[in-house]
Amino acid sequence: MSYEKLHSLAEQERARQKKLKKRVFCCTSTACLSAGAAKTMSTLDEAVSACQCDENEVEAVSTGCMGLCSRGPLIRVESQGEDPILYGDVDANTTVQIVAKHVPLVENIEPLDVDADEEAKKRIQTQERLLQAKSEINLDKHVIPLDDPFFIKQVKVVLSEVGQIDPESIEDYLAHGGYTALMHVLQNMTPEEVCEEIRRSGLRGRGGAGFPTGVKWNYARMEEADQKYVIVNGDEGDPGAYMDRTVMEDTPHRVLEGMIIAAYAIGANFGYLYVRGEYPIAVQRLRRAIRYARRRRIIGKSVLGTDFSFNAEVRIGAGAFVCGEETALIHSVEGKRGMPRIRPPYPSASGLWGKPTIINNVETLANVPTIITKGADWFAGIGTEKSKGTKVFALAGQLNKTGLIEVPMGITLGEIVFDIGDGIQEGRNFLAAQTGGPSGGCIPANFLETPVDYENLTKLGSIMGSGGLVVVDDTTSMPSFARFFMDFCVDESCGKCMPCRVGTIQIRTLLDKLLQGEATSSDVEKLEDLCAFVKTTSLCGLGQSAPNPVVSTLNYFRHEYAALISEEISEGIEAE
Repeated sequence: MSYEKLHSLAEQERARQKKLKKRVFCCTSTACLSAGAAKTMSTLDEAVSACQCDENEVEAVSTGCMGLCSRGPLIRVESQGEDPILYGDVDANTTVQIVAKHVPLVENIEPLDVDADEEAKKRIQTQERLLQAKSEINLDKHVIPLDDPFFIKQVKVVLSEVGQIDPESIEDYLAHGGYTALMHVLQNMTPEEVCEEIRRSGLRGRGGAGFPTGVKWNYARMEEADQKYVIVNGDEGDPGAYMDRTVMEDTPHRVLEGMIIAAYAIGANFGYLYVRGEYPIAVQRLRRAIRYARRRRIIGKSVLGTDFSFNAEVRIGAGAFVCGEETALIHSVEGKRGMPRIRPPYPSASGLWGKPTIINNVETLANVPTIITKGADWFAGIGTEKSKGTKVFALAGQLNKTGLIEVPMGITLGEIVFDIGDGIQEGRNFLAAQTGGPSGGCIPANFLETPVDYENLTKLGSIMGSGGLVVVDDTTSMPSFARFFMDFCVDESCGKCMPCRVGTIQIRTLLDKLLQGEATSSDVEKLEDLCAFVKTTSLCGLGQSAPNPVVSTLNYFRHEYAALISEEISEGIEAE
């Protein structure tokens, strides 16, 4: 398919949508589905279909995450010439009321024919239900103000289309500017220019390491090889994190577009989207996106009629946290057990099957289309001096408002907790925020004014990670909290190196001893020494960062550890 035909498809879809008087969006992302959104969406479809409107009047759209997951299921109504209205906690009955309020109803219902088919009977019953609901509308408690700090404090780049489009419609993605960046790259830019544009933007890896993306691409571009690969790392394993899952589920074409641009930049003609097996919806939608893109010659031989060819497929991971590390991920794609190897050589020189390979996190690649269309300078204008752009976080824990957010780098932790998250539940006090998942650290209240970026989080003994952010209140035992994450690391250690395989178990044993009231002050010293040993001697990032939750809680909440020490045992040891 040519550029012109792709542009024509986009124009046709925009024209179709412009004719609609109303579009009613229902979030069917995993978070809302877990709250009952499947029933909400099916009720919405039935209700809209039963109304007195034709196909050019009202449309029900199954869409992605709208952000405020704690109020899901969510429905948003968009009407021509009016501000959108967002509803939360929407069950089937509330859905009927929403449709009754916003969509023209059939006032003169045909008498129910006993010989009518089941579909006709159901339609008439729905029409009767809608008329009944019209007299009972009470939606005030369901309306969510769109000028709430939860929304206005955010800056959407990666999530700019999430909740705005049908994830399974390539036409909808095209209508929102999809694949424009790819067309521009293929028409107007050399691979070297693409690498330089990404470098100038300041984009850094969003998977946790924060390595400059453009630099990584250029390393692979300069390698001489008959075959190169691109791998999308969708092996998101942090407890409480679902940023990448949402992007893959809700804007699969954005991920695919970023992947194709990366492949063009380094000279690769094949790629793998590596996705956790626990993400079936993401797998399904990515595979569908690949099929639709292939039909339109966006991937395959001669991409959009050029001499560049690229193909991709989805590989499903077995759920090993260590496969988030790039060399372990490579082994898994090759069909081996996911275990890291010593670097160098780095994957950009010798990766998948010994060929030059770049591995980028889902969120990293999802930034690429916008950087190309809006320019490196625009992207670099967001964030801080060394941490450019935005970051997507899964905001979880004991907050009044939780969900998926995208904020500019440099926003303070306090703004995230008290403005976007609306403070701690039940009026309790903030105790700590844990960033970076099991590899991150816990940040106490006296650092709430700290800007959230790579450098500042590292100074505090934590990391950005892939974007998990868990907030706890003053009822939380920080040694118990640290033990939870250490338990996770013990289970997820691949066992290749002894410091991680044995050291994490010993750290957990010492934490158990403390929590059972059987530890002495010397055990706390042993815990600190052991954490330092595991951090400095482990082979890969999992082991090197596994002690972070323990180290940070020892630094900031040492009094909680001291309170667990058994004075009687300590005195007995001293007497001996």
